[in-house]
Amino acid sequence: MLPATATRRAALAHSVLLASLFALPGARAADFPDHSVRLVVPQSAGSGGDVVARLLGDKMGSALGASVVVENKPGANGIVAMSYVAKSPADGYTLLLAGVSQMSFNPKLYKNLPYDADKDYTYVAPVVDTPFVLVAGKNSPYKTLPQLIAAAKAAPNAITFASAGAGNSTHLSTELIASGAGIKLKHIPYKGSGPALNAVIGGQVDLMTSVLGSALPQIQGGNVIPLAVLADQRASDLPDVPTLKEAGLNVPPMPGWYAIVGPAGMDKAVVRKLNAAVQAAITDPAINKKLKDLYFVPLQGSAEQIRARADEDAHFWGDFITKNGIQVD
Repeated sequence: MLPATATRRAALAHSVLLASLFALPGARAADFPDHSVRLVVPQSAGSGGDVVARLLGDKMGSALGASVVVENKPGANGIVAMSYVAKSPADGYTLLLAGVSQMSFNPKLYKNLPYDADKDYTYVAPVVDTPFVLVAGKNSPYKTLPQLIAAAKAAPNAITFASAGAGNSTHLSTELIASGAGIKLKHIPYKGSGPALNAVIGGQVDLMTSVLGSALPQIQGGNVIPLAVLADQRASDLPDVPTLKEAGLNVPPMPGWYAIVGPAGMDKAVVRKLNAAVQAAITDPAINKKLKDLYFVPLQGSAEQIRARADEDAHFWGDFITKNGIQVD
């Protein structure tokens, strides 16, 4: 048996240890950040997500008092970056600019996904949303969506459409259009949205649903024909191009949001600091204008709000993916 003095010392040491353990999260939150923060992008340099991340980085860094370093980790429809961040320490220093594809679509598309979108991440903040547009090649016989639908009904699977990859938003959006119109189109996947859009411009593929900001210069240059905008309202730069509903197709707009997430288990106070830094960035007048000029719609809101939206999209698109038998190996 230990002497009474030794027993008291042991008890005191135990109490100090417990107190320090319980104080750690608060201490981390109070001191956060004391060095640079990494913002991982699951796409290559120059992509839409990369542009958004680099626009946010400097202003977020100013708000946090530490630099935000953008790091590109493309591959496997975002799975490489998602897996990397899920395994990183949950200290707020490694974040991910995740898209709806990674958080809401992939869990329904892949049988053996190496991450759990529901359990492996902490939602931090919504960032932006973006509309899409359905385009055809400049020499296409289809000048309107009704013309396209009529031709596809007359010849199922004869009309081809490009995408940035199987399971990508550019793939699922066109599948949704085809399903809503009751037509069959042939999917031609590419490794990225740039090559896919070039295939439409070059006439190798008939159609593509593209992010509006990427397609707009090609539309304005006369290289592709816009058939419909996948949004609730017409685009201000394309006032004569109808929405899907105006063109007679009653399907919901394609979600194109990005959100910042981190590994599961992040301290709530750290999340609040990061959320405030994101909101400061997207509401900065200069950054806000640049985002809107690129057809990114800044999204203000809480971590809980973007998590709820991700859950809603996972439910809707999960049902759609299952019903249409869409699977990625």
